[in-house]
Amino acid sequence: MFLDPEAPNFYGDWDRAAKDCVAILRSEAGRHPHDRELSDLVGQLATQSEDFRGLWAAHNVRLHTKGIKRFNHPIVGELELSFDRLEVMADPGLMIVAYTAEPGSRSAEALALLASWAATDEAGRPAPSDPEAHRAGRDAL
Repeated sequence: MFLDPEAPNFYGDWDRAAKDCVAILRSEAGRHPHDRELSDLVGQLATQSEDFRGLWAAHNVRLHTKGIKRFNHPIVGELELSFDRLEVMADPGLMIVAYTAEPGSRSAEALALLASWAATDEAGRPAPSDPEAHRAGRDAL
């Protein structure tokens, strides 16, 4: 999001998405202060992104459990998706985020198109449970 020059074009509201991303990252850093990989990620972003540095310095921490996100997908265009974050009680720290589109909306049609496109793309590939066939198919490319 901060190191990809195309990210502002992908997110319908990049400023909001960037603020949310940093707030969530700051929250995780507070819960896991000795996580070396997380610390390294924050360091990398801080040294390579002025936008990240400014947002990190604001010290905002927010946990969003639901809301709406907007994306500009390169194939289907604008998507407006509702999201719900669900905590997995059996595994603290693990969460599932589900994205949905309003039934009958343009975003729902776009997701259906992406799903059919992905299914068509996958139809020509071997099943993941067949590693030999997968390896042979990959090597043929």
